[in-house]
Amino acid sequence: MMFESINAGRFLVHVGEGEWGWHDMMGFGYFGIFGAIFMLLFWVAIIVAVVWFIKWIIEQSPSGTSKKRALEILDEKYARGEIDDEEYERRKRKLLES
Repeated sequence: MMFESINAGRFLVHVGEGEWGWHDMMGFGYFGIFGAIFMLLFWVAIIVAVVWFIKWIIEQSPSGTSKKRALEILDEKYARGEIDDEEYERRKRKLLES
């Protein structure tokens, strides 16, 4: 029988025309453990780059930055005493609703 002595981590693979052979699938190929480490680092770098890009896109959205800037201006006017408590709270609520 072809699959008589299958060891853990070894698989019967097609080698050539009508030929089959055992291949150790648990190895890391020519690079050894360094290949596995570099592959892991590569995928971590890809994931970090995608997360950073999405964060950057969100920060660039005009609605988020204009609302933040409007709240900063409102805080500055309140700190300078140009508007009173009631006016500050009313404008802040209005900005946060939109």
